[in-house]
Amino acid sequence: MDADGDDDLILADLAKMRGADLPVHGGRTMAYVYDAGLAGLDDLAARAQRAVAGVNGLDMTAFPSVIALENDLVGRTAALLGGGPETVGTFTSGGTESCLLAVLTAREYARRVRGVTAPEIVLPVTAHAAFHKAAALFGLTVVSVPVDPGTFRVRAADVAAAISDRTALVVVSAPSYAHGVIDPVEAVAREAAARGVLCHVDACIGGWYLAHRRLAAAIPPPPAFDMAVPGVSSLSVDLHKYGYTPKGASVLLLRDAELRRHGWFAHASWPGYPVVNATLQGTKSAGPLAAAWAVTREIGTAGYTELSRRVHAATERLVEGIGTIACLRVLGTPQASLVAVAAATQAGLDPFVVADEMRLRGWYLQPQPAFGGSPANVHLTVTAAVADPEVIDELLDELAAAVRRARLIGPMEVDEGLVALAAGLDPDALGPEEVALALQLAGVGADGALPERMAPVLAVLQALPPRLTERLLPEVISRLYPPSAAVR
Repeated sequence: MDADGDDDLILADLAKMRGADLPVHGGRTMAYVYDAGLAGLDDLAARAQRAVAGVNGLDMTAFPSVIALENDLVGRTAALLGGGPETVGTFTSGGTESCLLAVLTAREYARRVRGVTAPEIVLPVTAHAAFHKAAALFGLTVVSVPVDPGTFRVRAADVAAAISDRTALVVVSAPSYAHGVIDPVEAVAREAAARGVLCHVDACIGGWYLAHRRLAAAIPPPPAFDMAVPGVSSLSVDLHKYGYTPKGASVLLLRDAELRRHGWFAHASWPGYPVVNATLQGTKSAGPLAAAWAVTREIGTAGYTELSRRVHAATERLVEGIGTIACLRVLGTPQASLVAVAAATQAGLDPFVVADEMRLRGWYLQPQPAFGGSPANVHLTVTAAVADPEVIDELLDELAAAVRRARLIGPMEVDEGLVALAAGLDPDALGPEEVALALQLAGVGADGALPERMAPVLAVLQALPPRLTERLLPEVISRLYPPSAAVR
């Protein structure tokens, strides 16, 4: 694929590769993308990114525009999310990096200030996978806490019981991704503070939306969740979600500069330039920062408040409509803009088949396997682009039709003998042949091609022990990047 320097051919090749992607506008992709439905934002963001092309955020003393942009954006974020005069922040590449930095900061604080040498992190089972990734990378032991089986919110008493003198950080979600519910931040932060432990609020997906929603008239405000809550020491919020900025934009807020310094890296013991990194990256583009700064200024407080009002109304309409569809139920009581939809008890309905049926008709609903008391379900993220009542009604009609078709197809069945055999396997001891066989049984071929219908694959992966599934998932993705891909 060589375009020989022809701009049109190069862009045509790019468009061809994008052809199989899910759409990023229009509201039919209800995960991964966030669409404000406002004209001109993409062009403004692109122009802002071009304006700083080549700027290197590695050394902000060489590029003071980076400091100016970040200070302005962090300041506005802190003011929105309950920050005080001492609140500081860092612009990061996304929610995962913000969460990683929060955990790293807490680990170093616990080690340096409290003398903790075997740190633990207390996580509700609904906490985002990013915190498990942080624990694996930075050497913390995860202490998992169950959530209420009806509300899917963690109980403060259970968190308190899990805190020990080794706890470096307690995490709560506002909201949790899987079910869109808000943990009891005030109660948990109070328990953590009473024991001298830091408390992080993961508001990556909902913080920007919730904070603006509480500014809207005639809408009940969400429970207290931000930096204004006593005991909250840090909070992460993504701008590329309900800030509707291009990808690569998140902010980590911390209570003060003294805490923040524990998460920064500095090195002068080499013959090169002195290094100071506020994030996990060294060299980093200023493009996402400039784009986020421009888009958030363009939409403004009034604009975001209106978008949040529309999303709130759409979410209520969606939840009410799902309640009228036979065989479906909403898990928990959504408090944000995320809705998890499972099969009604004894309905004989497979949510993964429903997801397939929706995708085949142009709607992407994200499958979520059963875990920790949460049944298999499909996840819907409501954005402003979905907020038109006609779009919600169309979605509900398509969902009802997908349920009818899925009931005719029936639930996916998994060979019980396969599951029993898998339960006895040691994931760490699997060789290439065993992995290939397991993937073949799950419906994934050696060529890496995924089937058009994913329900059979998801059913098998859901039935396997979690550690075995975690061993197989990287192999699935690895097959999409074969060694021959580098050979032209």
